[in-house]
Amino acid sequence: MFPVSSFLLAGLLLTGVPLAQAVTLKVANQGDAVSMDPHSLNESLQLSFTGNVYEPLIARDKKLGLVPGLATAWKQTAPTVWRFELRPGVKFHDGAPFTADDVVFSFKRVAGDGSDMKSYTSSIKDVRKVSDLVVEIETLTPFPILPDVLTLVYMMNRAWCETNKATTPVDRRKGTENLASFKANGTGPFRVKERQPGARTVLARHFAYWDKVESNVDEVVFTPIGNDATRVAALMSGEVDVMEPVPLQDVARLNSNPALTVMQGPELRTIFLGMDQKRDELLFSSVKGKNPFKDVRVRQAFYQAIDIEAIRSRVMRGAATPTALMVGPGIKGFVPEMNKRLPHDPEASKKLLAEAGYPSGFELTMNCPNDRYVNDGEICQAVASGLAKVGVKINLLAESKATYFQKILSRNTSFYLLGWTPGTYDAHNALTSLMATPTDKGQGQFNLGSYSNPKVDELTLKIQSETDQTKRSTMIAEAFKIHADDIGHLPLHQQALAWGMKKSVALTQLADNMMFFKWVTVKP
Repeated sequence: MFPVSSFLLAGLLLTGVPLAQAVTLKVANQGDAVSMDPHSLNESLQLSFTGNVYEPLIARDKKLGLVPGLATAWKQTAPTVWRFELRPGVKFHDGAPFTADDVVFSFKRVAGDGSDMKSYTSSIKDVRKVSDLVVEIETLTPFPILPDVLTLVYMMNRAWCETNKATTPVDRRKGTENLASFKANGTGPFRVKERQPGARTVLARHFAYWDKVESNVDEVVFTPIGNDATRVAALMSGEVDVMEPVPLQDVARLNSNPALTVMQGPELRTIFLGMDQKRDELLFSSVKGKNPFKDVRVRQAFYQAIDIEAIRSRVMRGAATPTALMVGPGIKGFVPEMNKRLPHDPEASKKLLAEAGYPSGFELTMNCPNDRYVNDGEICQAVASGLAKVGVKINLLAESKATYFQKILSRNTSFYLLGWTPGTYDAHNALTSLMATPTDKGQGQFNLGSYSNPKVDELTLKIQSETDQTKRSTMIAEAFKIHADDIGHLPLHQQALAWGMKKSVALTQLADNMMFFKWVTVKP
């Protein structure tokens, strides 16, 4: 005769009643992951979220070091050729096997029209299948940092994309969509269960995942909450378990709550301003017949009108590090001795504007997100205030990133704010993406104001293939100096991370602001 407990167990198993309570992690962010397409937007929240569903050939560990992902090994077989051995036995969420055909397809998709990840493949000449589990990547020139570049290039299933008419990426610039924006089929530890853009996205554990998962989370409910006070209230009431960013003014209050904690740390992202330096007449300015930003004196006047210390102390409440460079500490190639800003000097700004032919200043529209970076709307207001004091009237147009990125990525802007974390953690990424002259191959893809200096372009290409680290560092410093002298952009600061969570949640905070749910545990 069976004991009563065995009968109960058998009954539970037969009726399908779970023996343990499923663990749900509720996460809130000020913005949404605007698409499930992993190639549609080169933005850290987007890549962080879809990085739980899709995976690259080479991944990063908890210290941002390179580790095998969908490739188990890689090596150079010639100065411009790399061979990758693919992980056997990996399956997509629909059960299809992961093979070299998917790798070749994914790289072609990333390099194609509509892709916002095109700059990651600009150095690649060819991707070819050697066998079902071996591929070769040939670069245009020797490219020693290729493994670092590939960590954000996520692999998709060719057959699924073809079946669902999603062979080309969702194009954020044109506002076009396809099924890949709402559905997903990756190899990652979580699969998309439900997608309501702008409202909530639900991920469920993929229990056939190939790797070990350091998590007890079965389901993730991700909710965008743009209003700071509402987001804080949701955490304090228990409506969400994790949220970011924590408004700087609320850090102390949340830390004083015995059930909550705020995890803070440095971030690799640099916040900066860009200016249209290509058009002969700005799209959104009172100046007609010419472009003020083509004059370095005007760019310098804008730079010196910005009270960076006021932004650091008042807007950012000390949680920012002012910068003179487009990369910060922690990025390979950072030059600390060059990290000295021009002084805040409104009188010098007025003089420069007068010398450039604008003694009374002019009017200009500034584009700014209000739900992407820490206090982004407030930063833009502070910049506008500083410029007003030197005679430049700013018409500030702040909006949700859902519409903001579509606008500025199509270069429909004269003056804008952007944040950038080099996905390779190398200065070359900022040079080729932000400072090199834009081309249709992906170079300068996020140089939205089209700053251009042939010497910077020349150095960027040399830096890409240089293996001597001393020579490489010297060239990076030279390129940074040229860009700084040109005042190609207006760097502001590196912001700090602040994630709020219940004390029952344990997670890993990375300096690139990526949140991977496979490293999250929730105590009962």
